[in-house]
Amino acid sequence: MNRTTPARRTTQIFYASTLYGAATLAAALDSGCFGPADRRLLLVSTNAAVPETTTPLDRMPGFEKLRGRFDEVLDWNATIEPLHPGGWTPRADDLPMLQRHLRRLWRLGDDRIELALESVQVAPALTIAQLLPDASIDVYADGLMSYGPTRNKIDPLVGERVRRLLHLDLVPGLEPLLLAEFGAVAETVPTEAFTKVVEELSGPLATGPADGEGPALLLGQYLAALSLLTPEEEGELHLKMVRGAVARGHRRLVFKPHPTAPDAWSQALVREAAALGAELTVEDRPVLAEVLYRELRPALVVGCFSTALFTASAFYGIETAKVGTRPLLTRLTPYQNSNRVPVALVDALVPDLEEPTGKALPLQELRGLVAAVGFAMQPKIRPDLREPAVRHLSGPLAAGTRHHFTRRRLTSLGLPGGLPVPRHPRLRRLARRALKLKRRALGGR
Repeated sequence: MNRTTPARRTTQIFYASTLYGAATLAAALDSGCFGPADRRLLLVSTNAAVPETTTPLDRMPGFEKLRGRFDEVLDWNATIEPLHPGGWTPRADDLPMLQRHLRRLWRLGDDRIELALESVQVAPALTIAQLLPDASIDVYADGLMSYGPTRNKIDPLVGERVRRLLHLDLVPGLEPLLLAEFGAVAETVPTEAFTKVVEELSGPLATGPADGEGPALLLGQYLAALSLLTPEEEGELHLKMVRGAVARGHRRLVFKPHPTAPDAWSQALVREAAALGAELTVEDRPVLAEVLYRELRPALVVGCFSTALFTASAFYGIETAKVGTRPLLTRLTPYQNSNRVPVALVDALVPDLEEPTGKALPLQELRGLVAAVGFAMQPKIRPDLREPAVRHLSGPLAAGTRHHFTRRRLTSLGLPGGLPVPRHPRLRRLARRALKLKRRALGGR
């Protein structure tokens, strides 16, 4: 008597920590980026420093419009409480027990699992990948960081399972560096699918003034929380946005603050705009910037290095401007800081609010710049980028992009633009000792 083995179910688990990420996943599903499945689960996580004070993704305005694409919504915070999603990784000895527990808790049985994760190099996405060791992995990128190298060396037991990197086409013609060391295939999520999802999340369109000119939309990022600026410096950065927009002739301004930014900043901007003869309103709804593009139809979008600057220009054809971007290049520490490539892209492509006459870097040179910055950030993870890095740093436009590199970094990696290093090992040791003595002497003054 022949017995046929019942086919295993396929369960797809999609992890998201932001509404932007959930919208990207919805667009990927709508455009057929994922194959068929018996069950689709959305796993949400709140990664804020104090999750209890933050609105969870599945309770944000507009989420219900995305909810129908999934059979069930799971809560990672509830699964591991009282532990913090960003701070907990399981001990190796506990993995087998926790793997069985997770399959039982989520009723996975012996299902074939397919994972779609964001930021797989850090917890909680890395933790989820470790707890489902037989699952194939697709990584989806939720911003400009996909164009930079992988920030940490990933365990091959996780990295080798990554099949694809799904990303929005924020910089047409530029290939992401993220996870390429594992052979992950970069695949774009169609722009039309993403803007259609944004349309679902949007409210009614603004009627606008009689002249049809939309407001200037100012994007806050709360860089003080990342220790990139002091609170005072970031407050001044926002004031520069107001002054620059008014100087460009805009009299209606809308400020979209970061959800965790102090209210005092917004009030200072309202007063500054009024003093300059303009009107500023604060958009404090927790909605995507792209929703505001559709609702408000802004004439200008201003930011520091937000991904939303690129969705504005590439997806909606809105004029954009940057403020305070270049000084941040010297604030990013260590050099491997994963914000470096996003800042570099804004610096290279987005016009300055106060001096809008600069030209964007041509695509071929942009590729060279990103390769050079990527190699300087992660030479051990991406040694294959050395040759394009040398080519860019030796090229005719290298002088215009030298501010993206520190002399010390170029010297330590033996790249063009660095100081000459003695070849003999003993001379190199003496040079390093002299450099240390010089630093001590300067520090003692």
